[in-house]
Amino acid sequence: MMTKIIDGKQIAEKIKEEVREKTAKLYKEKGIKPGLAILLVGNDPASESYVRSKERNSENMDFHFIMERRDSEISEEEVLNLIDSWNNDDDIHGILIQLPLPKHIDENKVLMKLDPEKDVDGFHPINIGRLVIGLDGLVPCTPAGIVELLKRSDIETKGKHVVVLGRSNIVGKPVANLLYQKKEGANAIVTICHSAADDVFQYTRQADILIVAIGSANFIKEEHIKEGCTIIDVGINRIDADNEKGYEIVGDVDFNSVIGKAYAITPVPGGVGPMTIAMLMNNTYKSAAK
Repeated sequence: MMTKIIDGKQIAEKIKEEVREKTAKLYKEKGIKPGLAILLVGNDPASESYVRSKERNSENMDFHFIMERRDSEISEEEVLNLIDSWNNDDDIHGILIQLPLPKHIDENKVLMKLDPEKDVDGFHPINIGRLVIGLDGLVPCTPAGIVELLKRSDIETKGKHVVVLGRSNIVGKPVANLLYQKKEGANAIVTICHSAADDVFQYTRQADILIVAIGSANFIKEEHIKEGCTIIDVGINRIDADNEKGYEIVGDVDFNSVIGKAYAITPVPGGVGPMTIAMLMNNTYKSAAK
């Protein structure tokens, strides 16, 4: 079997172009430019990289972009006050707090402070509640990106058995909720697997669509899938390698092992990752267009 490689970069670029066009139309018709504000606390290199990527993409969308950089000594009260000011700023439509935060700051308290209508990460309990009961709202970016990847790659989900490996609040739970909704691009039969399962592979071998988000390098191999399944690999893992960098980035699925048996797969990098940024841009536009 010739395995189809799902090009997340290409699909993400198409979505961003659509957002760019809708943004230009919104500004022309209503004089509204989507505004995204990000708080970065400390100097974590990974966080710095993520924020730079969001800044570049915001500028390409012609969004109004604000980035507040604060040292790790910032108090919880200062963070909450900053969020409060953004909540009340009509020029800001999306607020993103780059995690992780220092240990002295309660991340749940910070999340609850966000105006749900500006929570472009989609993690506020009100937005999660809307997702669960099938109401329109701001959906977590990676799960939304996964569903969009499947839809735009013509992967049928209706009546299919989707197995989700991982039950995180960021990916596992929300993507499962999205895929069993009674709507186009969903209507799947969903199983969520996690570390308490005695034999997780008995479930992965039944999957028509396997979504893996556990953070374990090359965990899923050829013998753990059924022939003709579609694999969405959310994992991003750094492992030692004999190359110039001394490492390589791999997913939770042993890519070379499943090629030829799977119908389709997302590569790592270049699969789900670009979609997360694209859906963040889309959420910011949606918030501005309300």
